[in-house]
Amino acid sequence: MNDLELADRGPIRLGVIGLGRGFTLMLPALRADARVALVAAADPDPRARARFGAEFGARVYESASELCADRDLEAVYVATPHQFHAEHVLAAVARGKHVLVEKPMALSLAQCQAMVDEARRAGVGIVVGHSQSFEAPIGLARQIIASGELGPVRMIHAFNYTDFLYRPRRPEELDTTLGGGVIFNQAPHQVDVVRLLGGGLVQSVRAQTGAWDPRRPTEGAYSALLTFESGCFASLTYSGFAHFDSDQWCGYIGESGESKDPARYGDSRRELSAAGQAEVSLRQARGYGSGASQSVTNRRLHGHFGLLIVSCDRGDLCPEPDGVTVHGDTTRRKVALAPPTIPRVQVLEALYYLVRHGRQPIQSGEWGLATMEVCLAILQSARQGCEVVLRHQVAVPS
Repeated sequence: MNDLELADRGPIRLGVIGLGRGFTLMLPALRADARVALVAAADPDPRARARFGAEFGARVYESASELCADRDLEAVYVATPHQFHAEHVLAAVARGKHVLVEKPMALSLAQCQAMVDEARRAGVGIVVGHSQSFEAPIGLARQIIASGELGPVRMIHAFNYTDFLYRPRRPEELDTTLGGGVIFNQAPHQVDVVRLLGGGLVQSVRAQTGAWDPRRPTEGAYSALLTFESGCFASLTYSGFAHFDSDQWCGYIGESGESKDPARYGDSRRELSAAGQAEVSLRQARGYGSGASQSVTNRRLHGHFGLLIVSCDRGDLCPEPDGVTVHGDTTRRKVALAPPTIPRVQVLEALYYLVRHGRQPIQSGEWGLATMEVCLAILQSARQGCEVVLRHQVAVPS
């Protein structure tokens, strides 16, 4: 079957496992992209199932296994809590479905490897995302690097300070063993971006982590030094302790591209303190089943993940919410990008080309495994006080 015949088969018939926060963040893109049709969903919450069925005229299931048995589905979007990613991806690929799975891919390298192996055996593909590596400014920076204009990449600095740890959380989101904390939630964004711009092949990791609030008993910060086979090196720093906000360096544009009011400093900690024992209820109130609005409000620019500087022989690149600034030897210029019309469209584009054209995405299962190897090495290095040498890295596809 040729590409035109594949494209003529219409939108991808997509089923969703998990109608929680990850799904709500992807929902504006799913609604807006005509290449995807939401035809089924599975979730234990009857309110979420009822709303999904009514909104999309779709089939709903209580369990992931029931959804994966739906023969009409071509692909499955796994947006369940982190500890269930491996189980649900394996259930989908066993039924011959392509998969889009939220980051982190899984909680161990063994789980990631099983997902890759079973997908390969079934002849289907995996897209791991959303991570910030899909955003258009990162793609533009990659194009500039690939042009050779500035020479090879020598050093990358990624720096992000947020309120992540003080947003409403379920108990497992504060338990590292269940995929809680910033290493599983936030490091995949930075690692994906840095690997993409640095060539993919990380050689070793040396890191420290911070868990400084006993009321939020998981890692809330890390700093890591990555060395690449090319000789490039990268420093990654992240804090989710809700003090300094690095979005001030991005014109108070948040990581989803929305404008922020600097006068609302401290709101996250205040709201959490006011919620007290009702934190889980506050978390649930932001979910699809609660009936809350799922639109991305006030979105006007591209997403980002804090300050990013890519140093090359003949200049530095700074991806930003509205484009990329190129700091050359004697001149500085801005390569502007138009605002996005559909948020996270690149993720669905990757899934579409996988399902309809057989084109493997950059952020494939193999790529996701390599990213999780770096994230797990951050934990290992911090705990053991040693440099960790990596063995499962893959290069950026040409």
